[in-house]
Amino acid sequence: MSAIDNNTARQNAGQNRQLSINILRYDPSDPASRPRMQEYRIEESDSMTLFIVLNEIREHQDPTLQFDFVCRAGICGSSAMMVNGRPQLACRTLTRDLPNVITLAPLPFFELIGDLSVNTGKWMRGMSERLQVWLHAKEGETDICRIEERMDPDIAEQIYELDRCIECGCCVAACGTAQMRKDFVGAVGFGKIARFRLDPRDARTDDDYYELIGDDTGVFGCMSLLACHDVCPKSLPLQTQIAFLRRKMAAQGLG
Repeated sequence: MSAIDNNTARQNAGQNRQLSINILRYDPSDPASRPRMQEYRIEESDSMTLFIVLNEIREHQDPTLQFDFVCRAGICGSSAMMVNGRPQLACRTLTRDLPNVITLAPLPFFELIGDLSVNTGKWMRGMSERLQVWLHAKEGETDICRIEERMDPDIAEQIYELDRCIECGCCVAACGTAQMRKDFVGAVGFGKIARFRLDPRDARTDDDYYELIGDDTGVFGCMSLLACHDVCPKSLPLQTQIAFLRRKMAAQGLG
């Protein structure tokens, strides 16, 4: 019987599982702090998420535990962490889908703030500035009084699909290339480039995009392991977009 089936049988019998939550603790701002695993035990409840678990621990067992959350609904991306070795959103991860022994760690690659809290925002801002992920208007000045340009509904839908990225950092944390070189753009950057490349209002050409991602820090550094695609909590088409951009940039480089 699997862990999930066993858990269901226990709940049907009116018994709740006892969860063992092992958390990597470390505060880099404290000279006396050393990385260590700390175990907490908590009784599982119906429809419990890891977000609820962490709040229960902080409120009733250890107020020093550091982790991030904002929306609690899988929209802000703040609660991303390593769950049994896999990047996931704590607010969307149900404990019933996990074994009773759960190991939590901060996302790798990003600057550690403390315990499970990392500074994804600092890296995301740097990436956005580097790739200039804002609309480059075709005209010199923007007329805010002008009627908005019409857009083909299919193009608008494709742009909306890529705009659903919540910058949680899961794709970067799962990326083999990113673990080896900190200057790698990552799937989140490729998704943003793909989004503006689709936008008919943007004045940039493939020559411009080649200057941004046409090297080993960009699409040619990707090893095509595609763990980014597997762990994206929004199920974005990262695999398709990376392959498409690579073909376009390769053609641009040969041209």
